[in-house]
Amino acid sequence: MTFPWSARRAGILFFASVAVAVCSGGLRAQTAAQPLPAAHEGGAHAERVLSSGGIQLPDFTGLVERYGPAVVNIQVVEHTSSGDDDDSDDPFNQFFRRFGIPGPNNGPSTPQPRNAPPQKGTGSGFIVSSDGYILTNAHVVEGADEVTVKLVDRREFQAKVIGIDDRTDVAVVKIEAHGLPTVKFGDVSKLRPGQWVVAIGSPFDFDNSVTAGIISAVSRELRSDNYVSFIQTDVPVNPGNSGGPLFNTKGEVIGINSQIFSETGGYMGLSFAIPIDVALNVETQLIKSGHVVRGRIGVSIQDVDAELAESFGLDRPRGALVALVERGGPADKAGVKPGDVILAVNGSDIDRFGDLSTRISNMRPGSDVRLTIWRSRKELQLVVHVVQLSEKPERTASLAQPGHQSDQTTRLGISVRPLTPDEKRQAQTEGDLIVEQATGPALSAGVQPGDIILGVDGKQVRSVDDLERAAKSAGKSLALLIQRQDQQEFFALRLP
Repeated sequence: MTFPWSARRAGILFFASVAVAVCSGGLRAQTAAQPLPAAHEGGAHAERVLSSGGIQLPDFTGLVERYGPAVVNIQVVEHTSSGDDDDSDDPFNQFFRRFGIPGPNNGPSTPQPRNAPPQKGTGSGFIVSSDGYILTNAHVVEGADEVTVKLVDRREFQAKVIGIDDRTDVAVVKIEAHGLPTVKFGDVSKLRPGQWVVAIGSPFDFDNSVTAGIISAVSRELRSDNYVSFIQTDVPVNPGNSGGPLFNTKGEVIGINSQIFSETGGYMGLSFAIPIDVALNVETQLIKSGHVVRGRIGVSIQDVDAELAESFGLDRPRGALVALVERGGPADKAGVKPGDVILAVNGSDIDRFGDLSTRISNMRPGSDVRLTIWRSRKELQLVVHVVQLSEKPERTASLAQPGHQSDQTTRLGISVRPLTPDEKRQAQTEGDLIVEQATGPALSAGVQPGDIILGVDGKQVRSVDDLERAAKSAGKSLALLIQRQDQQEFFALRLP
């Protein structure tokens, strides 16, 4: 589970504190056998020092002295408007709901007493211009009625939220000040796993705390609807670090600390930062217009694993698999179909599904894009017109529930039955078969009762006979296109 970690209220702080007791472990620091040389005066680079084992270790004191003053503490206050309000719209709870997991405040609604005290939270940010523009996370300031920025020299300023972009979790705030210290920016394309990185922020409201680690991976996608390929690190971060900078050893900001992966709510060795090039693009648009313009082509996609690659006849797992094509959308008009694998955009290879989301979203609405498609075990070219992405949330649909009179598809391990016309209207689906029971290969792949079957290996199925024929003609694996609630996804079944 991934979590944002700005501490939006005391209950969250308590939740995280308990997690520390659960996952605490011993860490030993190795001491160098010889005195460590001091960092160059005023230098921002991490100086190298030699330990007794001959391993070079960095010294970040120069970096922190020079750029630490550009890192700020952000305090937010959210007022309760009436006694009938609850915290169902809290950004922290929204995050939990977005990933389908129970949050600490997602229990039964409890009316807040009138004149309830305001809810407070804390996060981090960093100054990007000497006249007071600051980058932070969207979830730090979203919904806040008051935003206060605290500098290292203990000055405090009331801040104005210039703009928020939920899709990247980036926000820009502004304070009225001049001559402020600023950070500089690094080249994200030069990042490599194993490089040292430093985080500065306000975990649990401890201002300007410094932690260090290494880059664990680059271009890490966390979910299919995301517009960010994250930088994964093992830098210790906790509630309050959200929005703070991630530095390389040259003192350049290469990311914004944004999320952690945790089973407890506390730090467990996996943290994720938004690449700074993504954040700067968002910053420019937010300052200019208050919102971000993105391109879209009207498809839902997923990653291609080894079994799906085998099912579609690809030489290896690559590309972005189209699970859903919006009816009447740009991709539909261009001839894109569910089951297509998008291998390239304007001749540039797509290795993971996140590559496609990033490239399409960065394209200017109104432009045309050439897609290299893998369909029926061969490549073809399609030109798609890019339109502007709407920020309005899509309407969700309820799916029909399983009924009776099911037919068993033995090789796949599923029992299915036809949907009635009323059920199809209720589910707003093009599918005709609903899963009654999943066993064997289907159960192992993640198929569930209530799933609606749309197709097999990129071809539509209308009846139990269609499904049986597809199962009999399949090789060692089969790609089953499923509709579940308002989402479509391919499931790879390993067949006996």
